[in-house]
Amino acid sequence: MNVSPRFVVDKTLGRLARWLRIVGCDVLYGSNFSGRGLLTAARREGRIVLTRNRRLARHEVEPPLLVVSDDRFREQLRQVIAAFGIDPTAALFRRCVDCNAELAEVDREEVKDEVPEFVLATQKQFRRCPRCRHVFWDATHVARIRRELERMGLATGAVEDVR
Repeated sequence: MNVSPRFVVDKTLGRLARWLRIVGCDVLYGSNFSGRGLLTAARREGRIVLTRNRRLARHEVEPPLLVVSDDRFREQLRQVIAAFGIDPTAALFRRCVDCNAELAEVDREEVKDEVPEFVLATQKQFRRCPRCRHVFWDATHVARIRRELERMGLATGAVEDVR
């Protein structure tokens, strides 16, 4: 797996933050991340700032900062991936989209009481977020996300499962 940059994302870029997590990026995001709070978090943790606030770019030299230029999340994702040379399929589905923790593979027996019976019967692989305890498995949304990345020009053909 390639090591992608670590980001702190402006509170106005929630959808971008979620998609960056989907492609495996380490992304801090929350309602307190704007203006000075955004810069403080980036400095404290050595993260790159992603913001729509052009004023921050005029006044700050550190930490590294990228002004996201488009209102549409697809264009935002394309811009960030291009700017930092991120391979959007290298770490696909490796982070919790809700809390950003790296997911851990878990045995089916460990989650049998936490997932629907049908899911347990039809799925072979499960991952758990060690922070929020959410359980993940490949469902129809995985194929939809892969198709969406293909439509955005960020993945080609049938992307192999990299888990």
